[in-house]
Amino acid sequence: EDVKGLLSLYNAAYLRIHGEYILDEAILFTKNRLASLLDELKQPLVILVSHFLETPLCRGNKRLLARKYIPIYQEEERRNEAILEFAKLDFNLLQSLHQEELKKISIWWNDLALAKSLNFARDRIVECYYWIHNVHFEPHYSRARLICTKVIALLSVLDDIYDNYSTLQESQLLTEAIQRWEPQAIDEVPEYLKDFYLKLLRTFKEFENELENDEKYRISFLQDEIKAISRSFFIEAKWGIEKYVPTLEEHLSNSLDTTGYRLLICASYVGMDQVASKEVFEWVASFPKIIKASCMICRLMDDVTSHELEQQREHTASTVECYMKEFATDEKEAYKNLMEMVEDAWKDINQESL
Repeated sequence: EDVKGLLSLYNAAYLRIHGEYILDEAILFTKNRLASLLDELKQPLVILVSHFLETPLCRGNKRLLARKYIPIYQEEERRNEAILEFAKLDFNLLQSLHQEELKKISIWWNDLALAKSLNFARDRIVECYYWIHNVHFEPHYSRARLICTKVIALLSVLDDIYDNYSTLQESQLLTEAIQRWEPQAIDEVPEYLKDFYLKLLRTFKEFENELENDEKYRISFLQDEIKAISRSFFIEAKWGIEKYVPTLEEHLSNSLDTTGYRLLICASYVGMDQVASKEVFEWVASFPKIIKASCMICRLMDDVTSHELEQQREHTASTVECYMKEFATDEKEAYKNLMEMVEDAWKDINQESL
């Protein structure tokens, strides 16, 4: 059995686009065959196969994969010692930079003190920092990582305000203030949210000060994304309070925004160098197919994986409930069909990447 050949075919097949039915069949065949061979494989190959069966190569975190693959490669009889040494050196040097960045981010977050003033909000700064590593981990994107992590942290708090704590009237006042985007709007914001609102504006001003003069236009695009997602959060909160279950299409027309992916893709470009031109920000704002597909994957995966937990509390109807109601199906059928939509979205990403 050529296990490495099967694994290579399995990973390559996930780069399929629509209409490539042979690759669809290749995934089914190689996945089942690799799974059946797991008990017969020796270390370290069993670790590698298990990892890719869980997350195909093209969908994984590259730095996490590097960490897992170095000890596997070290056991290879035909390994190149120079490459192995350089791989370890590269990982350790870059990890030290990432640790330093996380230290800076943690100090910023603690000084901001939002987790204390809004004790219902999730304190998840390390998780926020880890997310950006899926976008760019390279050393020359340090500024971009720091800015984007701060945006993710603020977005997480904003999500908790709308989703877990504020009344509909308070949500509306906050939404209106964010649309105005000026310190004078503080009078309209509920008392317990004033601190958050001012720190949101102040942080964006700090971002602007970090950028060069010919980069400062980027902040206006980022502000527009924050304004858009606050409107979508408010619609979602309104649906929840009114117990409204929209059609799947109506739900997705709003909930693709509330994934935060379009905002975070915009944020990931803000701190980059001149490769992030004004045309790039205009492209993100146009909501192209590849970004829509990314949002689709996030929304459906999040709803399917959290559905059982969400049933334990009052919540806005997810795509699972919307699908079940619209098509009169049970949970199992809804999961199956929504996950098929996820795979279609991956094909869209592959197609748009060509």
